[in-house]
Amino acid sequence: MSFESLGLSAPVLQAVADKGYTTPTPIQEKAIPIVLMGRDVLGCAQTGTGKTASFVLPMIDILAEGRAKMRMPRSLILEPTRELAAQVAENFEIYGKNHKLNMALLIGGVSFDDQERALEKGADVLIATPGRLLDHFERGKVLLNDVKVLVIDEADRMLDMGFIPDVERIVGLLSPMRQTLFFSATMPPEIKRLADRFLSNPREVTVAPPASAGKNIVQGLAVMPEADKREALRRLIKDQDIKNAIVFCNRKKDVAILQGSLKKHGFNAGALHGDMSQPARMETLEKFKQGEIQILVASDVAARGLDIVDMSHVFNFDVPFSPEDYVHRIGRTGRAGKTGHSFTLASPDEGGLIDAIEKLIGTTIPRVEIPGMEATAFEASDGRRRGRGRGRGAGGRGGDRGRERGERPPREPRPEREPRAEQEARPEREARPEREPRPEREARPERAPRPEAEKRAERPHREPRAEGRPPRERRSERPSRPDRRDRDDSPAPVGLGDHVPAFLARPSR
Repeated sequence: MSFESLGLSAPVLQAVADKGYTTPTPIQEKAIPIVLMGRDVLGCAQTGTGKTASFVLPMIDILAEGRAKMRMPRSLILEPTRELAAQVAENFEIYGKNHKLNMALLIGGVSFDDQERALEKGADVLIATPGRLLDHFERGKVLLNDVKVLVIDEADRMLDMGFIPDVERIVGLLSPMRQTLFFSATMPPEIKRLADRFLSNPREVTVAPPASAGKNIVQGLAVMPEADKREALRRLIKDQDIKNAIVFCNRKKDVAILQGSLKKHGFNAGALHGDMSQPARMETLEKFKQGEIQILVASDVAARGLDIVDMSHVFNFDVPFSPEDYVHRIGRTGRAGKTGHSFTLASPDEGGLIDAIEKLIGTTIPRVEIPGMEATAFEASDGRRRGRGRGRGAGGRGGDRGRERGERPPREPRPEREPRAEQEARPEREARPEREPRPEREARPERAPRPEAEKRAERPHREPRAEGRPPRERRSERPSRPDRRDRDDSPAPVGLGDHVPAFLARPSR
């Protein structure tokens, strides 16, 4: 099937052809006709399947007719991260170049003034993260009651990052007469309940099993002590034919440390994590896309949705605590039918995390040997998840912190003490010699009496109070003030009373 059979307009088809695409992906083939019909869509597709274009292309045709009013956008796309929002905006610029559509991008780390000017011009397409959109709404800079098309992208990532309350508030501000497109890489019960609330009689589009690893990805797993991971990563990078690669860490602190270690050993490495300013993040990402940076060390802020052309390798320096995050991480490679490689470095106490990942993807990750290093086996699991840094356990976000300590081995029983033999009589201690008596101190001379004491002595002695003497009378208490009502019993004056001002006594002319 070709793009021409999907019902897209000639200007959109021309933009797609200029980009070099001729055949739609399965998600595009199924979703685009439904979106053009005006139906709600519930899409479940893994990353790297062309999901973004499946709603961008039909939205351009839908918004081609009509114009937006000032501060009243016609469509709204919600993204969980700044990078994803910027990537969607880039797609609108590429595929909408033959249309005159105004676009506004509301993300953190950028000046409010520039974003407000874009809103005042009228935005046909508003792409935003939930927090920044609510900031503009509370300032009165944007009105959402004219939104005709709503897109909630990466809904499961929104859930993980705690944005669902903000999303619910935003949806409550929209008109119920709208078209809603709801996309998620996984479909847990919480996401399913949200879809039931936001969508009206949706068409479900599923093109791959939820959270399944791509078939074009060659996976590998190496087990080693935690202290040997950096050396193992360097040897893997040298052994592989790497065009560009992402190295994922669980903690932002480890991202900076590992990037510094790689640069110290002569590798062309950059860092990307959530504590970086927005301009620095965009600059690093652009350098990586242009090939100026070969290895990008990143936290999970870059694990979803980033579309890097011809990504050859993905390395999991830390095993992700959530099995779904493993699928999203390795989904950066093996895109558009090309072969990719992913390697995971695990410590011996992370066997439980690997078991959960293999159960989710339905296959065993092949073990690989690293040149010059001995292979290590997993320790016996006690049913608890372990790992470095902060992560999510089975119950959701913010799971165990730090590496859990293993249980101490049981102590050996103490040997029974032998019965004590008859106690030998202890030798008596030698009597201490008596101390010599201290010499008596000389008596101090008496001090002369102070003059104040003399004055006190001169005071006459006060005679004791005679028995039967009446006590001193206290001051008489103040007489209670009479009540105001008791002062004057005359009736209260009416109006001005007996007094008439002089200006009222003047004769009228």
